Amino acid sequence: MTALGFLYPGHSGEDDYPRIEQLLGSDIRVDLVHTDIGEDAHRVDALREMGSPQRLAAGTAELRLAGADAVVWACTSGSFVHGWEGAQEQVRGLARTAGLPASSTSFAFVHAAREIGVRRVAIGATYPDDVARLFADFLSAAGIETVAVVSSGIITAAEVGTWTETEVLALARSADRPDAEAVLLPDTALHTAAHIPVLEKELGKPVLTANQVTVWEALRLADRRVNAPELGALFTREPLVQV
Repeated sequence: MTALGFLYPGHSGEDDYPRIEQLLGSDIRVDLVHTDIGEDAHRVDALREMGSPQRLAAGTAELRLAGADAVVWACTSGSFVHGWEGAQEQVRGLARTAGLPASSTSFAFVHAAREIGVRRVAIGATYPDDVARLFADFLSAAGIETVAVVSSGIITAAEVGTWTETEVLALARSADRPDAEAVLLPDTALHTAAHIPVLEKELGKPVLTANQVTVWEALRLADRRVNAPELGALFTREPLVQV
């Protein structure tokens, strides 16, 4: 059994995780601990506080006791708002506190993009524009070029969590550009696990979504690779399903 640990901020799109666990179809367990988010707001100051060491440390003991093999801070905006160096320090602190290999959703996007071999991406963000631009800056620091950023201007994760497939598809379509090799949907509050095959068929290219890449990153840290086509192109790099 491979046990994957996630620190998830509040309650919004977390039911993506048991859905992904089912789609992996192997001896993989997904353990989710909810962190206190403080103020639910896509503002830089609130997001920095959401990902503070104290808030993340509060959930690590539960994951460690559950036998997690790795831990990922399942929040994109609560990591990239610290900048490249700050996000690295956040992950290092999490690893020290948990005593486990650690990462965050922001780094998961970088590693996932490298995995599928893309260097030019488009971003479909639920966030306000200033926050979305910080994600583009983060990707730039990793050598990934952003050819378009589309922002929906939504302030709260709670509102994002109510979006349906129709709204997710509309966001992805609006962000896509011919020169983008992949489209990125960075909010872990957004339900996407059930929509990835439709998204990729509609756009004709890989689509990386926050909860999808977060689970993939935890698998990478735990040295597990799984072929699960229902989770998109990212999960088709291995030739066999591990059971």
